[in-house]
This record gives sequence, C-alpha cells and structure tokens, in this order.
Amino acid sequence: MKTQSKLSIIGFLQDIGASKRGVDMGSYAIRAEKLVEKLKALGYQVSDEGNVECYSMDEGDTLESGNPKLRYAAAIRRNMLELKEQVQAIVQQDAMPIVLGGDHSMAMGSLAGLKERYQGNLGLLWVDAHGDFNTPETTPSGNVHGMPLAAITGRGAPELVDIGPFPGVREENTVLFGIRDLDPEESMLIRESRVTMYTIRDIIERGFYTCLQEALQVVTTGVDQFHLSFDMDSIDPIFAPGTGTPVMGGLNDREVLYLMERVHETGRLVSMDLVEVNPALDVGNKTARLAAELILRALGKKTL
Repeated sequence: MKTQSKLSIIGFLQDIGASKRGVDMGSYAIRAEKLVEKLKALGYQVSDEGNVECYSMDEGDTLESGNPKLRYAAAIRRNMLELKEQVQAIVQQDAMPIVLGGDHSMAMGSLAGLKERYQGNLGLLWVDAHGDFNTPETTPSGNVHGMPLAAITGRGAPELVDIGPFPGVREENTVLFGIRDLDPEESMLIRESRVTMYTIRDIIERGFYTCLQEALQVVTTGVDQFHLSFDMDSIDPIFAPGTGTPVMGGLNDREVLYLMERVHETGRLVSMDLVEVNPALDVGNKTARLAAELILRALGKKTL
C-alpha cells in the first residue's frame, strides 16, 4: 500500500537553527545513498526538486537582531518562507513532500506549506530526543531548532508563529515520541499542552510496541492524514553518530525501522521531514545510510 504515487524531494541547506555546523550538508549525504533510485524501485514517481538555498551563519549575521534568546530569527524566517512556498507547490500537484535537512527548525516551513491544503486537519508524529517546545522565554541556548514544535502549536515568538501562521496541526493529534532530554521550563509547557508525549522511560516500562500503537492512534484519530517529523537524534548515537545534539540511551536501529514500517501501514502519511543528519560528525556515512533506509521503510519497503 502506498499513501501517494508521486514523491518530491527537497533538500534544506540550513544549519543556523542549530549550534554546530555541518547539518546543512545532510541532504547530500542522504541522496548519496541512492535514495531516488531506490524510491523509484518501490514504484513511485520521484522528482528531486533540488535544494532550498538558505542563509548561512555569515549571511544571517547581517540580519541578526541581537536577541540572544532567538538567534538568527530573521534569516531563519526567510528560509522557512521559501520552504513553505515549495511545499505548497508540491502538495498542489498531489505529490508527497519529503524534506531532507538541515536542522529541525525546518519543520516550521514544512508545516506552513501544508496548512493551506489541509486546514489544520492534520496529525503530527514528532520523533526526537528533544521536545523542541522551547520559546524565547524558556530556551537556555537561543537556538531556534529547539523551538519549532512550540511555534507550530502557536506558542513563542511572533516572527516564528507567523510563518504558518500557526497553529498548523491539531494539538490533540500531536505526539512526541522517544523523548529523553527536556529543559525544565520546556517540560512544563509540554505538560500544560494537549500534546501526547512518550519518553524513553515510558517506552521501557510500557513497551515499545504498546507506546507506538497508541502514538499512531493519537495522530490518526479524527484526522485524515498526518505529517512525520523525524530527528536522527531520536536514535542512540551508537547507531546514528552523525547528528549535532546526540543523547545517549535512545531508540535502536531495529525499533526505528519498525516504527517507519508501521507509519506506512497506517496509509495516512502525507508528508515527511528527516532532519539533523550531520555528515561532518558521521562515521562512514552510517547515519545518512540509516536515514535513507528509514525513508524507504516509511514508504513501503519491507523485509518480505
């Protein structure tokens, strides 16, 4: 079963939402694993739309407001509006956007591009080590890649929330999965929201299968489709070393491959982000190779 027959791939060359350089090259590393050819072999019509050429840190400095709690916000906003426009064009052609990152702030551009088509009738599965639910008032770093989910649900800085404008998903159909590193005030914001969260402790105590089944039910109940935003740091760095903010004790490769197969089996996936592949920190392209395989599994590849 394929959710859609046409796929469009976009590379998002941004690292200024993060604290380390290199993630802007992630889309090249994933493509190098013959992603397009392998997707075509699954029976899809695949179009590679190239890359969103984003403002770099040096260029971002010229737009910097000087707010240490919202670093490079003006440049990031411009990058997001460009991605928004490209995603809008893809969904208008009844194709599924597959956006390769790039730091995780790019999810704001993806969800903004989906809003006009789906009008908020959209679930969201956010697989990550982190909550990405900070605002300028709660962030300890000022890095915007720690804020996108808060913005997408309508919280935080106006210059980010207005990208949608957000909210762009149903909060009650939004799931954080694989979480193991939250800032204290960020944790409070999540608990006060209607977002469902499965931490690594939940997964250990209740079982991966049970938590995943519940998560997929949350993101599909009462909506016709959902978006997947998958951060490679959700995976333990033993299996995915090439990412900028690794956290020990994450999901293993077997679990995330199974997760992606289950995502496909829902028949409700309409778009996907895969983010935070940093080739500069990788070992023999190991992380990018796993990233490509995850995309294939989410789009129908199986062992048998």
